[in-house]
Amino acid sequence: MKKNSVRLTALILALVLSLSLALTGCGSKSTSLKIAVPNDTTNEARALQLLAAQGLITVRDGAGLTATINDITENPHNLKIQEIEAAQLPRTVQDVDFAVINGNYAMEAGFSVGKDALATEDASSEAAQTYANVLVVKEGNENSPKILALKAALESQQVASFIESKYSGSVVSTVDHPGTGYDDSVDYEALKGQTITVAASPTPHAEILEVVKEILAAKGITLDVQVYNDYVVPNTVVDDGTVDANYFQHLPYLEDFNAENNTHIVSVSAIHVEPMGLYGGRQTSLDALKASK
Repeated sequence: MKKNSVRLTALILALVLSLSLALTGCGSKSTSLKIAVPNDTTNEARALQLLAAQGLITVRDGAGLTATINDITENPHNLKIQEIEAAQLPRTVQDVDFAVINGNYAMEAGFSVGKDALATEDASSEAAQTYANVLVVKEGNENSPKILALKAALESQQVASFIESKYSGSVVSTVDHPGTGYDDSVDYEALKGQTITVAASPTPHAEILEVVKEILAAKGITLDVQVYNDYVVPNTVVDDGTVDANYFQHLPYLEDFNAENNTHIVSVSAIHVEPMGLYGGRQTSLDALKASK
């Protein structure tokens, strides 16, 4: 009888201990929230700076736009940063708690910065200004009449207004003082009947160029927009003179491309930025982060 009593007591103690451990586990903060960020150096740095701007992490002073996860000095929410290829982030967002997604990939996946993003990159931030999308031409053609006409049309109020109404914050104009769409130094009569060719990405670049097409058409100039889905050919066709210009990339990419391929193409104007956004996956608000602190 005594042995049975001892066994019963031991069993009860074991059950109590197991229950205690289970309850402790439920209330612990050992499970880190996962935030996916792009795995390439450029976009990862932008993503980390966005998280830092929201007070979610602290990044080492001076890391700037070269920051990596090794530059995180404080992580008060015990976040687990998961590096994923930028183009894959919209498809994997539901597998993590949050994801920082590039503006172009977010748009292609149907996300709206204004409606879906929990936080966005400030359009006036160093990152956004550095990675503004630019109009690019072959070196030496910067001041040709065709290019000046194209540049003036892209820097117009019509384009700025279209960007604001069409993209609701997913794309933001970086033109400080939008103009009429025309350059007073250009002889538009001499350009009448000519064609300007531009290589562009489908979204939003080719869409924006449709507005430019109307502006130039009013002066009898045809704009031929050639759409590409890669980031190499649009530069090579400008460098070899096949097309007049391209519109799809930011300046750091352009500079790297020139260095790696010995091309000689240059930016003539910064047109827009596509701000990065922090999107919810398994979490639909930032409330979970407050609980994890």
